Amino acid sequence: MQRLVFITGNQYKADFLAKWLGQPVEHRKLDLEEIQSLEPDVVLADKARRAYEIVKEPVLVEDVTLTFTAMGRLPGTFIRWFLEELGPVGLCNLAAGLEHQKAVAAITYAIYDGSMLKTFYGDAVGRIAPAPRGESFGWNSIFIPDGFEKTYAQLTDEEFAAHSHRGKALRLLKAYLERKP
Repeated sequence: MQRLVFITGNQYKADFLAKWLGQPVEHRKLDLEEIQSLEPDVVLADKARRAYEIVKEPVLVEDVTLTFTAMGRLPGTFIRWFLEELGPVGLCNLAAGLEHQKAVAAITYAIYDGSMLKTFYGDAVGRIAPAPRGESFGWNSIFIPDGFEKTYAQLTDEEFAAHSHRGKALRLLKAYLERKP
């Protein structure tokens, strides 16, 4: 499998990735300032290139979005800032005041080796819960994927792996890495 440095300061994300790939994952926390754009691919490509410039070896980065469809493309790439400012309860309250509570969770992983950017996308359609439920990080306690009455935080590991945006993207990433020498 190709050697990569996963750029994250979140140990949970690194552990989850290692579990999915079936091997330890080297990861490094870099404080990369993200460019501001509603286009996830633009944000991700910039992040990958800047991480590579620092690490000087192939990197794996991710960008996660949560979009309240009644708000167009928002919060989208800005979900981190919405979450930091409003918290899970505030996000639920925001969604409650909208025309509907439909949402899309999405993630894109990108490998960048200094010349080629390869991406792996996964998404899940669902809705925002009326109030946070379950213990987890980020916004997992407020997103209910279609076909469930439980939030991501309440799903079992198996349910989350099978039905989450992250699981879809990781299946693609793993298949790609297993083909690489």
